[in-house]
Amino acid sequence: MLWLKAFHLIFMVTWFAGMFYLPRLFVYHSMSDDQVSIDRFKIMERKLFFGIMTPGALLTLVFGFGLLISQPHWMQAGWMHAKLGLIFTLLIYHAWCFKLLVDFKHDRNKHSHVWFRWFNEAPVLALFAIVILAVVKPF
Repeated sequence: MLWLKAFHLIFMVTWFAGMFYLPRLFVYHSMSDDQVSIDRFKIMERKLFFGIMTPGALLTLVFGFGLLISQPHWMQAGWMHAKLGLIFTLLIYHAWCFKLLVDFKHDRNKHSHVWFRWFNEAPVLALFAIVILAVVKPF
């Protein structure tokens, strides 16, 4: 079980690194007006999303399900239900990042850099809540 937990945490950190950095790239991309910068951001965003963020998400889920299978009693706990709800919300956020990535790819961004700065805060709040739920197990 400790190996599952270690890999779950490693890939969770990888996933969150992508969720923290991709919207920050969107901030700078939305502020760019020269083609060289725009093209560079498109490459960086694509590589981050498909090379780091998505594999991190998938492997976080794989090792998380492994932990749930090894500890089925966790599914009786309220903290786990709350954590899984937040993870589902993060998966929606991940999909939303993909939609934004596609919009930038096709030069269809409709949001300002200020909007992306606020958008960037959501995974921070989720991380705080998930870690507290998993460590403190308040209910």
